[in-house]
Amino acid sequence: MLRITELRLPLEHTPEELTAAILQKLGIPASRLLAATVFKRSYDARKGKPMMFIYTLDLDIKDEAALLRKFADDRNVTATPDTGYHFIGSAPAQLAHRPLIIGFGPCGLFAALILAQMGFRPIVLERGKEVRERTKDTWGLWRKNVLDPESNVQFGEGGAGTFSDGKLYSQIKDPRHLGRKVLTEFVKAGAPEEILYVSKPHIGTFRLVGMIERMRAEIESLGGEIRFSQRVTDLVLDDTADGKKQIRGVCLADGGELRSDHVVLALGHSARDTFEVLHQRGVFVEAKPFSVGFRIEHPQSLIDKARLGKYAGHPLLGAADYKLVHHAKNGRSVYSFCMCPGGTVVAATSELNRVVTNGMSQYSRNERNANAGIVVGITPADYPGDAMAGIAFQRALESRAFELGGGNYEAPAQLVGDFIAGRASTALGAVEPSYKPGVKLGSLDPSLPDYAIAAIREALPAFDKQISGFAMHDAVLTGVETRTSSPLRITRGDDCQSLNVYGLYPAGEGAGYAGGILSAGVDGIKVAEALAQRMLGSA
Repeated sequence: MLRITELRLPLEHTPEELTAAILQKLGIPASRLLAATVFKRSYDARKGKPMMFIYTLDLDIKDEAALLRKFADDRNVTATPDTGYHFIGSAPAQLAHRPLIIGFGPCGLFAALILAQMGFRPIVLERGKEVRERTKDTWGLWRKNVLDPESNVQFGEGGAGTFSDGKLYSQIKDPRHLGRKVLTEFVKAGAPEEILYVSKPHIGTFRLVGMIERMRAEIESLGGEIRFSQRVTDLVLDDTADGKKQIRGVCLADGGELRSDHVVLALGHSARDTFEVLHQRGVFVEAKPFSVGFRIEHPQSLIDKARLGKYAGHPLLGAADYKLVHHAKNGRSVYSFCMCPGGTVVAATSELNRVVTNGMSQYSRNERNANAGIVVGITPADYPGDAMAGIAFQRALESRAFELGGGNYEAPAQLVGDFIAGRASTALGAVEPSYKPGVKLGSLDPSLPDYAIAAIREALPAFDKQISGFAMHDAVLTGVETRTSSPLRITRGDDCQSLNVYGLYPAGEGAGYAGGILSAGVDGIKVAEALAQRMLGSA
């Protein structure tokens, strides 16, 4: 196979024009082109230039070797790399103990899938419920102001990524193309095939629900087990001769115990009680930077016009997104996070009497508002203490937001124009906030540390210079966004094991090694492979 990159065509091109461009680039007759597959398609929307699609294509060509010689000095014509997934081995017929996976979000899902496909018959322990039951409980908070601490946006089958934009892109380095394995498995489970080639693929919550169920069914058909409503309360550890520990199993909230020498921690970033258990048991954990801020909402039409100009609303482009960053005078970085085109702001708390926001979109991305986190980077120096201090910092902000929202899971909110001017909001304007259960207008100044308020207040007018209308008076800020990433890292070595507990494999967002569905899935694959190698080595 031959790969062509950076092949540009106008937005409204036909399939025949794409074929003609391939033939022209290679200088070959149509008879030599046997097949063409789109590997990646993005677009160039720079202002002042015609909108162009940019293609990476894989081609089946007669006499490929001759063309590779002809284009030896052209970096845009190369042999197609092998992006297929290759298993590292298969499980022995007899296993002393089956591997355990704690958590069934994207990371735990792919760790379980890979281990199951290799024959290791993993057991998954998920503290929340099956995805459809969990969806009902989540709507209970959004519609009835009733929170189930064990079944919500954060906990349950599919993890936090289920109630999100379903973004499937990442900036991680991926030399083994493990992200391709993630996308391929999603397509097999019912995702649209376009996620394999569009530049910023997404799925949306409704489609994710069915896909996760089908992937669970495959794991079970291969001998794996997923046990719901199973919260881990402790680890069973043995001392080793070198002063470290060896995991021997886990204790459960129902009083049961499961034996295993190989345990994947795919907790997610909100399993605070489990983090505390790990810390108490001496598992190596360290504080790490994260970010806090608000959700901002604009009319999606404003973002489309600013980003796409005359092409706004084009069906091939969909709802426009953005990515912004500003370095404030006080030394803080302010940036957009988890931008959700045509989506909604959602209640994302997992603890009673606290308010947390996040963003979500459906596959169609056709809601009236665009939303994104506008967040400020903080470091452990901002919350001095032990490795758990970041959790206490988050909790304090979330409790304060609960109070400012009226104590009923409504969220505090303020118009952007009022926030910049430093005055409380008393009435909404043209932008209707999408957050459910609802918002309470006022001043957001008390909801974050002064340095964060000052940095965001400075950043919004700066962002307006990049996206006209971004600082529009009627845009809405809703607080608070605190769970951008885990506030700690369960540090691991090159073998993916905890630094001081053999057989314990910290993984995904909760361990500080991923940020989003795709990167979490990739990390789940890496950790599954590392665990399998250790089990095969001791078999």
